Parts: sequence; C-alpha cells; structure tokens
Amino acid sequence: MSSAQIEIQIIASLVAIACAIPGTFLVLRKMAMISDAISHSILPGIVIGFFITQDLNSPLLILLAAITGVITVVLVEYIQKTGLVKEDTAIGLVFPVLFSIGVIMIAKNANDIHLDIDAVLLGELAFAPFDRLLISGIDVGPKSLWIIGSILIITIALLFAFFKELKLSTFDKGLAASLGFSPVVIHYGLMTVSSITTVGAFDAVGAILVVALMIAPAAAAYLLTTNLKKMLILSIVFGVFSAISGYWFAHWLDASIAGSITTMLGLLFLMVYLFAPSKGIIAVIYREKQQRIEVSLLTFLLHLKNHDDQRERHVNHLNEHINWQKVRSKTVLELAMKNNMILINNNIVSLTPKGDKFTTQAIDYIITNEDAQIEGMKEDFFLFRG
Repeated sequence: MSSAQIEIQIIASLVAIACAIPGTFLVLRKMAMISDAISHSILPGIVIGFFITQDLNSPLLILLAAITGVITVVLVEYIQKTGLVKEDTAIGLVFPVLFSIGVIMIAKNANDIHLDIDAVLLGELAFAPFDRLLISGIDVGPKSLWIIGSILIITIALLFAFFKELKLSTFDKGLAASLGFSPVVIHYGLMTVSSITTVGAFDAVGAILVVALMIAPAAAAYLLTTNLKKMLILSIVFGVFSAISGYWFAHWLDASIAGSITTMLGLLFLMVYLFAPSKGIIAVIYREKQQRIEVSLLTFLLHLKNHDDQRERHVNHLNEHINWQKVRSKTVLELAMKNNMILINNNIVSLTPKGDKFTTQAIDYIITNEDAQIEGMKEDFFLFRG
C-alpha cells in the first residue's frame, strides 16, 4: 500500500469523524436536511472569499462559507416562523437560490480557474495527496489533511466543552433555558460548526459526500441506540468503516472514491434499517405479528369469559365461531396454554383461575381505559409490556 493510499484513507476517515459529530445532533434535532442546504448554500461564501484573496486555501473562505451557512439557517427559520410554509419547503426555497448565486458567480467570473462546479459537488479524494502543504520548503503532508484535522480538533474540543449544553438543548430546550443555557446560541453554534466542517471537506470530498457522511452514520446509529454517547461513538465507527471500505471498493471497481464511500454508507444504513434489533424493519414486522396473535388471544379469552355453554367452548367450534384459520387457532391455543390461561379437557376449553382473573382485569381496562388498570397485567401478558 502506497503512501498516497494511506493518506487518502486517513483524510476520508478524518472527514467522516468530523462530519459524524455535528451530524448526530442534526439527526436528533430532526434537521438532517439542513446539512444538505448548508453544503450547497455556502458556495457563494467560498466564491466571494476566493475573489477577495485569490487563494483557495485562505482561511477567509472557511469564515465566509460558515457565515453563509448560518445565514441559510436564519433565512430558513425566518420563513418557517411565518407559518406559511413548513421547514422542508423553506429549505427547498433558500438553498437553491444561494447555490444558484454561487454557480452564476463561478460561471461569469471564474471559468478559467480550479474552482468549478463539478469539483465542488463531487470532490475527488484521489487528488488530495498531490496538494501538499510546504512549510519553509518542508513537505508536511496534504493540505486537506491539515485543514480537516484542525477542524476536527476544534470540533472535539467544543464537543467536550459544551456536551451538557448540547444535550440539554437538543432534548429539552425549556430546561436548558431555565438552567441558564441559551438554546439559540447553542443552535447557531452547531450550525456554524456544521458550516465550517462542510467547507473544510469541500475540496477533498465534495458536497454530496459531506451530506452523506453527516447524516447516514448518525441515522444508522439512531436505529441502534437511545444513548447519546453511544450514538456518537457508533456514528464515528460507521463513518470511518464506510470511508475505508468505500475506498477499497472504489479501488476494486476503478471508480469514484466519493461515490463508492457514499454507496457503502447507503448499504450500511440499509443493513441496519433491516436488521436493527428493536427498530429494524424485520424486528418491527415480527413484533407486529406477535401483537396480532396476542390480540387474538385476548379476543379468545373474552369469548370464553362470555360463554358458559360447552358447545361454544369446544376446540372444533373456535374456527367456526370466531372465524379463524386452523393455524391461527392452534397458535392462539398454544399461547394461551403457555401463559397458563386455559385448560383443555375432552376438547372443551376452560379458563384457569389466572385466565379468569386476567380477563376480568382486561374487561375493566377496556371499560375504564385507565393506565392504572394495566399495571398489574404486564407481568402476565406480553401484549401489555411497554
């Protein structure tokens, strides 16, 4: 493995970590699409900064891009607060306008320089090792590595310094305000960090990959845990894994590195989306199936409670009277036996004392609809367990 390959993977990993941290809070705040808006709308700030400095590596570009990102958030929130349109509509109105302004500025004034639309949108990690940083004639590594590394250090420092404030303002703005933390300041601080991270990764990976690295790892982690610290760690792990595996996938296919990393992020999220233990699609389908069976069990127990006639409680009569298929009847009977709710004697089904007591409680709950009625039933019946 060459030094260029190592540098590419390090840069991609650092970008993934730098994006995962603000991305986690954006997902939790239900502001995932704002990252897409920021990643495109900061283009005018980059162009203006370049016109002023004539240097793509000037810190002024990052500053002006961050300011443009904050302006984007302010405009979106102002339009949303009018109550005339929703947040997604406001985002769809603001960022295309700002991005288009940047595109026009490039097309009219910067056609003969490196700052082009394709580089901004797609980026190319393969070129990052060739843009070196020289200090007193000494090669100290790729410029992208130093830029994104510096941003990452600042981001981590801010995370440790304001973790409590970020957590409180994310989950309970009212409590944060009552404790003296300004949710507005924290909010715009997060937006500023997101903007700086985005522009720092622009030249190396492009806007599309920045959005993917900010949202996909955090969204996957969100499906696996409700703990903020674990979610941050999982987001970082998913981002780094996708960055490295995406690079080798691109190497194998001889394809775009940014595109391959984004593809790996999509596949990773798909796997989590399908197989997450509690929130995954398969787990949800299984849980819904179990709940349907449990509802059927409750229906069956109520039927037994309301009929004393043996003919009504005969096993063969259940399919006919309750209109169940044989497989469903067998499943419900087995579940009732497992929960010690019924007895079967000469094919006549009867409620056990436990089943009779439980059914009486269920009727009381149905009539009163009071949560207090359900507490004593949770241990007896899976249907009522949180």
